[in-house]
Amino acid sequence: MDMIGLHIGVIGAGTMGLGIAQIAAQAGCRVTVFDQSAQALARGGAAMDAALERMVAKGRLAADLRSEITGRVRWDDQLHALSNAHLVIEAIVERLDIKRDVFSALEQIVGADCILATNTSSLSVDAIASALRWPDRFCGLHFFNPVPVMRLVELIASSRTAPSVMTRAAKVMTAWGKQVIVARDVPGFIVNSVARPYYAEGFAALGDGIAPQDIDALMVEAGGFRIGPLALSDLIGQDINYAAAASVHSRIAGIARFELRREQAALVERGDLGQKTGRGVYDHGKPLPLPNWLTSEKPAPAHIQVHAADSPLQGLFTRLANSGICVERNDALPPDCFKLGECVIALGDGLPLAARPGVDMLLDLARDFATATALGVTALRGTDLNPLTAMFHRVGINLLLLPDRPGQVVLRSMVQLANAALDAANHGVASPEDIDKALILGANHPQGPIDWGCGYGIERLAVNLRHLASVLQSDAYLPSAASAK
Repeated sequence: MDMIGLHIGVIGAGTMGLGIAQIAAQAGCRVTVFDQSAQALARGGAAMDAALERMVAKGRLAADLRSEITGRVRWDDQLHALSNAHLVIEAIVERLDIKRDVFSALEQIVGADCILATNTSSLSVDAIASALRWPDRFCGLHFFNPVPVMRLVELIASSRTAPSVMTRAAKVMTAWGKQVIVARDVPGFIVNSVARPYYAEGFAALGDGIAPQDIDALMVEAGGFRIGPLALSDLIGQDINYAAAASVHSRIAGIARFELRREQAALVERGDLGQKTGRGVYDHGKPLPLPNWLTSEKPAPAHIQVHAADSPLQGLFTRLANSGICVERNDALPPDCFKLGECVIALGDGLPLAARPGVDMLLDLARDFATATALGVTALRGTDLNPLTAMFHRVGINLLLLPDRPGQVVLRSMVQLANAALDAANHGVASPEDIDKALILGANHPQGPIDWGCGYGIERLAVNLRHLASVLQSDAYLPSAASAK
């Protein structure tokens, strides 16, 4: 689609609005950014100039194109400046009444063929559209921050959006270099609902007394995520992250995994909002604390015994064997276990160690035991940790000691992510393939949660979830219909 001559209106000169305006202008569109605040417009213009200048400095944008892009953008505090726009995207505060008022005023100004779109992350597109006289031209276009970097756009129709509007909006987004995924108008759409357990489980672990740096280290070095949930929530802003959770929670009745976490609520109440205030989960005025890695001065043991059955631990056993440790087969051991001396170590399954007779230690899950650089462990006896720590150090794995907590850290988070994704697919929010793609493109996950869940094993996933639901006495961990099959 030719972007030359296309006039894009953006309502709101905040971070999201600026990102949308920038990518539209970079694609060749004329852009008008509206905001009632002259100060916000001035800050927006300066911020866009700085962003483009950084791109030039990094060699991602030719210097002569910088002025062309900024020349396509107009900053205006009068809504009538959008009168001849072909597409207007709203990116303002997440309040239904304010969004409705803005669109009610806007539809009296723009032409009949102008598409109106909201960038809401959690409000109902249908609820916003209900205030319009011509809701057939209204849709949701949910971008992800930072907009110039994140490739995903969730496209959402209201119950009255015309199919031609969806087609036109998708073509524009594709021309801007975005990957478009169509989602149903459900709370949080795809990413903000499916990814919610990532943050919720991080705060739940924090509430259970686990150090934040240990939680984040495990989710990165064992879970394979680019940034831990607590550090990420500090980066996003605790107020923004909590508001998204609250909005989804308010619209969903009866799904316990969307319950709000009091640990995050307390941060918001205190004004500890993360990096922007200097303090959140972490004190950003100081170097971030290092994880509490276990140490051992003992030599690594010479051999271990393992069960022969296929197991997620197989990648770990191969690493140990390649390091010179003798890995012996012992089919008398339970599945997903290995024996180090007289100590039996089992892969966690959602039950606490106290409920695993004959097991001396539990290993938390890793996305891939062949590449993990850290693992969590729960032990009955501290003396058992020395040989295990020495052995794992030999293959480049650090250990973190965890309390006897059902699901430990990584397992509990990953099975809940997979469960939420399967539930979304089961309810027709999007296809399994699109859900996975959305989490990769919109939340920077290293792998789609359904893809991971299928590789882990749907039956194993359901067993882990049932264990968690039973021990914790919480419906939040009940397997979805899809994962219970």
